[in-house]
Amino acid sequence: MRLLLTACATTALVVAGPLTATAAGQTPQGPVGGDLLTAKPTVVAIGAAPPAVQASAYVVADIDTGQVLAAKAPHAQLRPASTLKTLTALVLLPRLKKTDPVIGSDADAGIIGSKVGVYPGLRYTVDQLFQGMFLASGNDAVHALCAHDQGGVPATVQRMNAKAKDLGALDTHVTDPTGLDADGQYSSAYDLALFAQAGLTRQDFAKYASTKYTNFPNVGNKGTYQVANQNKLLFNYEGALGVKTGYTTLARNTFVGAARRNGHTLVVTMMNAPHGITEDASNLLTWTFTNYGKLKPVGTLVKPAVAPPKTQPEGKPATKPEAGTAGRPQPRTALTPGQAVQSLALRVPDWAYAAPPVLLLGLFLRRPRALRRRRH
Repeated sequence: MRLLLTACATTALVVAGPLTATAAGQTPQGPVGGDLLTAKPTVVAIGAAPPAVQASAYVVADIDTGQVLAAKAPHAQLRPASTLKTLTALVLLPRLKKTDPVIGSDADAGIIGSKVGVYPGLRYTVDQLFQGMFLASGNDAVHALCAHDQGGVPATVQRMNAKAKDLGALDTHVTDPTGLDADGQYSSAYDLALFAQAGLTRQDFAKYASTKYTNFPNVGNKGTYQVANQNKLLFNYEGALGVKTGYTTLARNTFVGAARRNGHTLVVTMMNAPHGITEDASNLLTWTFTNYGKLKPVGTLVKPAVAPPKTQPEGKPATKPEAGTAGRPQPRTALTPGQAVQSLALRVPDWAYAAPPVLLLGLFLRRPRALRRRRH
């Protein structure tokens, strides 16, 4: 009996493993976006051979049709660096009024990494801070925007993780909205493509992502200084729409770029590249545009569980959540049976799978009182 019950308990724990592991780019039906889109470092393309690039992972997709046309390790979980700011923007843009004033703080100015130049006591608008975030990849601008929103940085992190799940970006986990290297923070080339696709449906996101130059307030109210977009694709690639670059010592170069030609809008995402990121991205885009007619999809960008918010007209602030509604679940589309099972399984803590077998073992391994009396 003991052997039988031990086997049952072991089986229960083994079954629990795959259910909790499905969060990393997997569903009960297979990899998110299609069977060919795995975390393996293999280049996948049908119809033509893509150019060699140095990035450890990449995705090229048509964001209008959702077709993935080439990929390499698309679901590999890697450090995103500042390309994670695409997700930060998706969370903050609908919540903040562009004309709101924000006063720079010591915490903003003291943040590490890339900065646009937010100074304590200096007055900015939300619009200017978004420009600093997109063009200069300013971590100080990101911190100021998060602090301006309800709940500050911790609430922004929670909203980013929820937004990632809504978009089907199951490879992503956020701990720092700036994208700085942090324990437990990762994303994938596939997820970055989802963020770009969702972002470019917004007029404000697309405008910030494609802006080449802006003027940013100088300290002491002494005029402004010019800030240039760090995405060089904007300056040397026909039809470029920009989006976001990133770099940290551990993440190395990361990249999200988009371009529109011949009626097609393509996005290219790259992660963990040693150098030459703009050239490699340009080569992938040109190859895709050139061979578009003979390429066959190798996967798809999944549709979000929640429809992207409608773009607010220019000059009109986005509506903030009503008082008392913060934290309430938003309406979602119906889940398939497999997705519903996965969603339920991911909400059950790991110890709960082990508890029933352990309790049963304790119950059945307890000897009956009659047997214990016979031995005395």
